[in-house]
Amino acid sequence: MTTVVTMQPLDAIEKDWLRKKSPRFEVGDTVDVHVKIIEGDRERIQIFSGIVIAKRHQGLSETFTVRRIVQGEGVERVFPLHSPRVVDVTVKKKGKVRRAKLHFLRERVGRATRVEEKLGALAKEDARKEEAAEKPKAAPAPEAKPEKSEKPEKAEKAEKEKPAPAKK
Repeated sequence: MTTVVTMQPLDAIEKDWLRKKSPRFEVGDTVDVHVKIIEGDRERIQIFSGIVIAKRHQGLSETFTVRRIVQGEGVERVFPLHSPRVVDVTVKKKGKVRRAKLHFLRERVGRATRVEEKLGALAKEDARKEEAAEKPKAAPAPEAKPEKSEKPEKAEKAEKEKPAPAKK
């Protein structure tokens, strides 16, 4: 039995508004969300830092919720992922969680709100990005290898003077 996936009528229209390169982050990650703020005729970028406690996937209306503590009070903010107001999302730490939604952090206070960190996760991700950036480039020409490696004279003399292993 085969299933046929049909495109919803609005999907064709929404495709134009989707962000071309969406940021990669998961629930539990500590992120900096760069938000464009418009005050009168001026624009500025404001950074909202916190832990991603929820993600909602639904095409153009995909959102994520970020929670942080400000002066002892919990502040949550819901950001549309494909909004032009969300300029950038940078991951500061990768979190190690076993839930899709971290709403239980709302009841916790102090050190209990911390999320365990995935050690080395950011380094691995950075290495993958570097490899991906290098792949499209043409491979460098192989360098000519020297025919004979020249050792310093002292090293050659030391090798000659080594006694042969004793046989039993």
